[in-house]
Amino acid sequence: MLLVCTVVGYLVGSIPFGLVITRAFGLGDLRQIGSGNIGATNVLRTGNKLAAFLTLICDVGKGAAAVLVARALLGEAAALVAGAATFAGHCYPLYLGFKGGKGVATFLGTAIALSWPVGLLTCAAWLLTALVTRISSLSALVAALLSPVFAMLFGLPTVAAAVGIMAVFIFLRHRANIARIRAGTEPKIGKKA
Repeated sequence: MLLVCTVVGYLVGSIPFGLVITRAFGLGDLRQIGSGNIGATNVLRTGNKLAAFLTLICDVGKGAAAVLVARALLGEAAALVAGAATFAGHCYPLYLGFKGGKGVATFLGTAIALSWPVGLLTCAAWLLTALVTRISSLSALVAALLSPVFAMLFGLPTVAAAVGIMAVFIFLRHRANIARIRAGTEPKIGKKA
């Protein structure tokens, strides 16, 4: 059953909502816009805030839904597996030749569903950093870094391990962003392509 959770979670995670929504709104191929990323931050660069919001909700939702459904049907171990698989699917989607997003929204949705206090603190860390710096990637890195710390503060070592592993992948997928942050050339939130 854990294998089933892995496969289903991965396939759900692979749904590229950013790409689907931008096409539905007639905004073109998201992979040819801005950073080429399929996430909400790049959708926002099209100038369409509604499309960006819908992308964010869908990407957060698929992570949360995978955890909640797996937990309801099979328990906590299945929830952890399903959440991680959905995150992996977003980052390496089958439907796009394994070239996906950076996983931040799906990570946040997964974290909220695994433990709402940990998830909300992680979202708060993202929001506070975004308000101060206006840099989405830096906000994601700070939130990812703090998420296992929050989980440990609540005495949740398995959640800490799960979000910690996802955080490692978020850092790996933000290598170019990290270089631009260091160089002072990383674009601000909402900057159009």
